[in-house]
Amino acid sequence: MTVTATSVDESDQLEPRTAPRARDRARRLVPAAAAALAGLLLYVSFPPRTLWWLAPPAFAVLGWVLRGRGWKAGLGLGYLFGLGFLLPLLVWTGVEVGPGPWLALVAIEAVFVALVGAGIAAVSKLPGAPVWAAAVWIAGEAARARAPFNGFPWGKIAFGQADGVFLPLAAVGGTPVLGFAVVLCGFGLHEAVRLGLARRTTGVLRPAAAAVAALSVGVPVLGAFAARPLVSDKAEDGSVTVAVIQGNVPRAGLGFNAQRRAVLDYHARETERLAAEVKAGKVPRPDFVLWPENSSDIDPFTNPDARTVIDAAARAVGVPISVGGVVERDGKLYNEQILWDPAKGPVDTYDKRQIQPFGEYLPLRSLIGAINPDWTAMVRQDFSRGTEPGVFTMAGAEVGLVTCYEAAFDWAVRSEVTDGAQMISVPSNNATFDRSEMTYQQLAMSRVRAVEHSRTVAVPVTSGVSAFILPDGRITQRTGMFMADSLVQKVPLRSSQTPATRLGVLPEIALVLVAAGGLGWAVGAGLRRRRAGDV
Repeated sequence: MTVTATSVDESDQLEPRTAPRARDRARRLVPAAAAALAGLLLYVSFPPRTLWWLAPPAFAVLGWVLRGRGWKAGLGLGYLFGLGFLLPLLVWTGVEVGPGPWLALVAIEAVFVALVGAGIAAVSKLPGAPVWAAAVWIAGEAARARAPFNGFPWGKIAFGQADGVFLPLAAVGGTPVLGFAVVLCGFGLHEAVRLGLARRTTGVLRPAAAAVAALSVGVPVLGAFAARPLVSDKAEDGSVTVAVIQGNVPRAGLGFNAQRRAVLDYHARETERLAAEVKAGKVPRPDFVLWPENSSDIDPFTNPDARTVIDAAARAVGVPISVGGVVERDGKLYNEQILWDPAKGPVDTYDKRQIQPFGEYLPLRSLIGAINPDWTAMVRQDFSRGTEPGVFTMAGAEVGLVTCYEAAFDWAVRSEVTDGAQMISVPSNNATFDRSEMTYQQLAMSRVRAVEHSRTVAVPVTSGVSAFILPDGRITQRTGMFMADSLVQKVPLRSSQTPATRLGVLPEIALVLVAAGGLGWAVGAGLRRRRAGDV
C-alpha cells in the first residue's frame, strides 16, 4: 500500500512539470511553422497565379515571426521561410534531372534568406524597423543575383508582381525598387497590426511608430499610382510588324541528334506556313521574324544541310530572321542568335553572356564528376560567354537580344536598351521543363522588363509560351504549350529611357547602403547594451 501511494504521489508531481514543457515546445514550434507557411504564402503569390497581393501579408507574418529575435533564431526562421518559398517555386529545376539538383539548389539559395532573416531580426527593434528590414531583404536579393556561380535571381519579389498595382515602380528604379515597395508594405502592415493590438492592451499609442507604420504601407501604394505616367504603350519611333515562330519539339521517339534536326525542321516548316498565309492575305506581312533559342542546335556555319533549311525559310518569308543556334568557333561552343538575311545569309550574331550553371556549363567539373559522373556526361562541353550586348538592326528597327536565362538579370536587359534597343526579344527554350510553372515565371519576368525599360518585348519559345508584351506590361497575344504556332503583331518602337534605365544599379546600391546602415546601428546598439550590463 505504501509503494502504491508513493507512485501516485510521484505521478501527481510529474504531471505539472510535463505540461509546461509541452506548452513551451508548442510555443517554439509556432514561429517555425509560421515562418515556413509565410514562405509558402509568398510562393502562392507568384505566377502562374495572379495572387500578387498575398506577398505583403507573407512579409507581415515574417515580420511578426522575427521581431525581437536573436540573430541565431532569425537565421533558423529565415531558413524555414526560404524553404517554404523556394522549394515549390523551383521544383521545375528537377523535371529532367531528378530531385537531387533541385533540393541542392534550394538548400543553397535558402542560406541567403537565412542570413536575411538574421539581419531582419537584428533591425526589428530599431526606430523605422520596416524600412531597415525591407532594405535588408533587397540586399539579400542583390547577393543572390551575384553569387555563387554568377548568381541566381529567380524568385526576386519583383517577378511576382507583373499583375499587381506596384508594377509601375519598375520604371522608377527597376526590380530593386519594385521589390522594396512590396516588402516595405508587408513589414509596415505587421507594424500597424502590432501597434493596434498594443493600443488595445495598454491604451497607449506611440505617434512616431504609428506614422512609420502608416507611411510604410501608404507610400509604396501612392508611389505606384504616382509612377503610372511613366508607363506607356505609345509608339515614339513608329511601329513594326513582327512575327514570332514557335515550331514546337518532338514529344518522344527521337534520339538527341534526330531531335536537333527535327526542331530545326519544325521551325522552318512553321515559317514557311506563315509565308503561305501572308501570300494568301490571311495575316499581315511581317517586317522581320523571331525564332527561339535552340531553334537550330545544328551549327549552320559548319553544316550545309542546316544552312540550306534556314536559307529556304528566310527566302520563303522574304524578311530577316533572328535564328537561335548553337555554334562552335575556335573549339568553343556559343549559344548564339544569328541575324539571317533572306538574300545575304548570316550577317550578324549575338553570343549569350549570362550562361546557366549546370545547364550550359559545369562549375567545379572535376569535383562534380567524382560525385556524379552522369552530370559530366550531360554537360560534355561548357559553353563560352559572349562579351558584347546584342542589338540587331532588323527592317530599320533596333532589336535587343536577351536570351532566356538572361531575362532574370537586371544588367543583361538594361545593357541592350542603353545600347539602343527600341524593342526587346527574349528567345527561349523551355522544352526540357515540360509544362511546369517555369514558363509562366519567366514570362512574368519579361512583363516586368517591358515596364522597367518601356519597351515592347517579344518572347519566341520553342514549345511555348510565346507572346507579345507591350511596354505597359500587357500580354496582347500568346500561344499554348507544346504546339506549333506563330504570332504576328504590329508593335510600337520606343527610344526614351525610364528613370530605371538611366539609374541602372544605383537604386540597388542605395538600398544596400540603407541595409548596411541599419545593421550597423543594430550591432552598435547591441554592443552598448552589453557594456551597460557589464557596468
